[in-house]
Amino acid sequence: MVRNQSSPPQEAAGRGISDVDVDVVGMWVTADGHIRQELLPDGRYDEARGARSSAYTGRYTVSGSHLEYVDDTGFTATGDIRDGVLFHEHLVLYKENQA
Repeated sequence: MVRNQSSPPQEAAGRGISDVDVDVVGMWVTADGHIRQELLPDGRYDEARGARSSAYTGRYTVSGSHLEYVDDTGFTATGDIRDGVLFHEHLVLYKENQA
């Protein structure tokens, strides 16, 4: 499930704040700007690498601060958001407005 929250996560009845899906929707970029991963509100992603747009596309799901990716070719990957930073396999990405 993908959630787009405009306000900070609130503790829901029976759920700890760490169980609430974080807001991941938006553009995430590496510090050098070479890799740009757009996480769309419909659960799809589009990743550009350098001048190659849509180098990888697929879908993602969010569970708390953990992401599961399935590329359109079937390749799978994971990511975790810690302190507002997306650690996606070997990549470190920052929300575009925070980079």
